[in-house]
Amino acid sequence: MFVIIADQIGSSTDEDRVAGALTELGARFGADYPLVPERTAGDELQALTPSARAALETALHLLRTRHWRVGLGIGDVRTPLPTSIREAAGSGLTAARAAIETADRRPTRFAIQADAPRTRPADRLQPLIDLLLAGRERWSDQSWELHDLLAEGGTQADAAERLRITPQAVSKRARAANLRIDADARAALVHFLSEAD
Repeated sequence: MFVIIADQIGSSTDEDRVAGALTELGARFGADYPLVPERTAGDELQALTPSARAALETALHLLRTRHWRVGLGIGDVRTPLPTSIREAAGSGLTAARAAIETADRRPTRFAIQADAPRTRPADRLQPLIDLLLAGRERWSDQSWELHDLLAEGGTQADAAERLRITPQAVSKRARAANLRIDADARAALVHFLSEAD
């Protein structure tokens, strides 16, 4: 199981972003969460999922802005699952707690941690996810706009029409942001995360 803990950065001087983030996560990934993601303490939220894709995309979605630090834990969660994630227990939650504490000291604001049998594969994934995040840090608003349109399942031609720019301009934006490489890297990371679980 994958457990995500996200902690809002600078919450004492910023607006509370937890409620909005929970709404966004529910809308985007709700079907992948066996328990509803919840606020677990002040400015912190937790989610869990058996889906490697949903786990990675949840982390990436939160890290898109500089408002969050995220820990991803891999390990067991005691079954049957409780009705609330606050009551969940197991090595996956322990790993996620260790990850969020480590994320506080990392420039990408992200850390991955696994329980003992899964530690080595998870350690190998950290630099790969860091590299993906570092690439995304350089994206412009236009890059994100195109990424979002393509993530909806459209083609570059569809995106050009919606953005009212030429297909050549869309292609140039996609190359500048390495959107194809980003998509291929995410697919590979999902594969490796699945193997680590």
